Amino acid sequence: MDLRTAKTERAIRSAFLELRAKKPLERITVKELCLRAEIHKSTFYDHYEDLYALSDALENQVLDSVLENLTHPEDLFDNPERFTRELFLTYCSQDALLHVLFSDGRGAGLVQKIQRGVKELAFARRPDLREDPVANIALSYAIYGAITPWKKTAPMGWNRLCR
Repeated sequence: MDLRTAKTERAIRSAFLELRAKKPLERITVKELCLRAEIHKSTFYDHYEDLYALSDALENQVLDSVLENLTHPEDLFDNPERFTRELFLTYCSQDALLHVLFSDGRGAGLVQKIQRGVKELAFARRPDLREDPVANIALSYAIYGAITPWKKTAPMGWNRLCR
């Protein structure tokens, strides 16, 4: 990626995150994003189909970062307590972005994307458990167990749990 393209991407993403922190995705316009990013609308559309595509790209980027921090996804099967703690701490490492991107009713998307990504990681290391219903239920339970304290305490300064 050349320098101008990278700079434009950073401007678009930064402007979007600033706007998204203040209002729901549905209330953001391409016009105001472009004004804040100091780009033309055509430039925005050269990079993204629409605001939802931009949001999805950012969501996937932060979720990839969360998943990269899971050093032992197979712990889900062998040491679920350690896995749940590690997953919770990965949420904590991306707290600001997760709250901005998955606020205003978009939290269900977080759980679905995390579940899909963790399943890929865990079953890549333990393919013998891919069709095991108990393993799949354990995976869902661990993911929801790690995210529930993160989501429920967010408005009350949940980051105290991350320390």
